[in-house]
Amino acid sequence: MPTAHATGLTLVATPIGHLGDLSPRALAALREADAVLCEDSRVTGALLARHGVSVTLIPLHEHNEDAQTPRVLARLAAGQRVALVSDAGTPLVSDPGYRLVRAAIAAGLHVTAVPGPNAAVTALTLSGLPPHPFLFHGFLPAKGAARAAEIGRLRAAERAGLRATLIFYEAPHRLGEMLEALAEGLGADRPAAVARELTKRFEEVRRASLAELAEWYGREAARGEVVVVVGPAPEEAAPEEELEARLRAALAAGMSLRDAAAMVAEATGLPRKQVYARALEMGRG
Repeated sequence: MPTAHATGLTLVATPIGHLGDLSPRALAALREADAVLCEDSRVTGALLARHGVSVTLIPLHEHNEDAQTPRVLARLAAGQRVALVSDAGTPLVSDPGYRLVRAAIAAGLHVTAVPGPNAAVTALTLSGLPPHPFLFHGFLPAKGAARAAEIGRLRAAERAGLRATLIFYEAPHRLGEMLEALAEGLGADRPAAVARELTKRFEEVRRASLAELAEWYGREAARGEVVVVVGPAPEEAAPEEELEARLRAALAAGMSLRDAAAMVAEATGLPRKQVYARALEMGRG
C-alpha cells in the first residue's frame, strides 16, 4: 500500500462523522508523521487513540497560524514528516492551514494530500440539486447587515450571469435566520436542501424551497454540523434589458438621471459609472 511522502507536509482528510471513514492511507500518513498539526488536540487525540496512534500533536488554528508557520517550516526544512488535519473533513475547506500551505509552497517544500471526506461535496451529492457547476462559499457573516450585503453580492453575480449551485456552512443556532436571509435575497422559491449530521446515526437531508426551509428551521431547532445547498438561479431577462427597465421606471417616477442611476446600481450590483452611462444614452435617445 502506498504511504505518505518520505518528508514534507501532508494534508490528511479525516471523518466528518462516522469514524470508520478514515482511509487506510490517511491512517498510514498519520502513523508515519513526526508531528500532526490539528485544530483541537482533544478531537484529533481521540481519533488517533481509537486507532492506536501515538504522535506529537501541535495546535494550528486561526489564532496561532501565523506564529506557528515559521516553526512548522523549520521542521519541514529539517526533513520531518508533518501531517495537517482539521477537526473533521478536508483541511483548508473553511478550516485553518491555507497560510501555512502557501508558505510551504513558496519555500519550495513538498506538499501533498490524502483525499477523503468533505461535508460540502457530500451534501451536494445528496441534495438532488444540479451537481455542477457549484460554488462553495463557506460561512456567511454572522451579523445580519453583513450577511445581507454578502448575499446581495452573490445575487449581483447571478444577475451578471452566474448559474451555479451554491453551498454554505452554518452554525445550527443561526440556521433559521440564515435561511430567511437567503430566501429574501435569492428568492423564496429557490430550491434548496439542508444537510446535517452527515454520515452519523441521525443524518438528515431536508429538501424544499428556501422559504419552506426557513419556516421549518425557524420553529425547529437544528443540531450538529449543517450544510445548506441552494439551486442555481433561474433564467432571467438579459442584464441589459433589466437595467433599461429599471432605469425607465425610475425616470418615469420623476427621478433625476443621477439619482436613478445610483438607485439602480445599488439594486443590481452593477458599477454606478456603467449604469449612469447607460442612463445618459437612454436620455439622448
